[in-house]
Amino acid sequence: MVDFSLWDIVSNLLLAARWTIVLSLIAFVGGGFVGLALLVARTTHSRSLQYAVALYVQVFQGTPLLMQLFLAYFGMAILGVETSAWTAAAVSLTLYSSAFLAEIWHGCVKSIGKGQWEAAQSLALNFGEQLRYIIFPQASRIAIAPTVGFLVQVVKGTALASVIGFVELTKAGTMITNATFKPFVVYSCVAVLYFIICYPISLYARSLEGKFHVQR
Repeated sequence: MVDFSLWDIVSNLLLAARWTIVLSLIAFVGGGFVGLALLVARTTHSRSLQYAVALYVQVFQGTPLLMQLFLAYFGMAILGVETSAWTAAAVSLTLYSSAFLAEIWHGCVKSIGKGQWEAAQSLALNFGEQLRYIIFPQASRIAIAPTVGFLVQVVKGTALASVIGFVELTKAGTMITNATFKPFVVYSCVAVLYFIICYPISLYARSLEGKFHVQR
């Protein structure tokens, strides 16, 4: 057993927490780009694209993130692609996030009244221009709060990356526990750090929701 002080435990967890934050940002930003592409495809008049995106969303929402991490980590190796825990975690969390963000944003677009689409068409705008100038600016105001709120889920979801060996906050907590045999102290510190990361995001999402609700 290694004799770690409380500060030793916290300082090591803080080092690991930065990778939790980095992975969360990669998954959120990458998922945002992919989710936006899925949203555009789903709002087109092509039935095949709509069904394909709907199936994509159902697959990633209907299967556990843990299984997606395993499939990304071991599946890429089977295909002959050299991968690491970092790559597998980033890819799987990005795809997972994209499915949820696409669904959130699709709901926001659907909330825009039919009259707005008709008005955009009366201005002789093509489909891309309708989305860019009329629909997306209105939908984005509705989408900001739930999108920021979803970031909390992404942060907490990174904990599952520990099962494939990615050393983030949860994995570091397990490693320190194995060295110190102080599980209650270590995991209490882990929980506090997750709270410190997530609570400000939750507050910000709530304030945005209230702000835009008042404006509407």
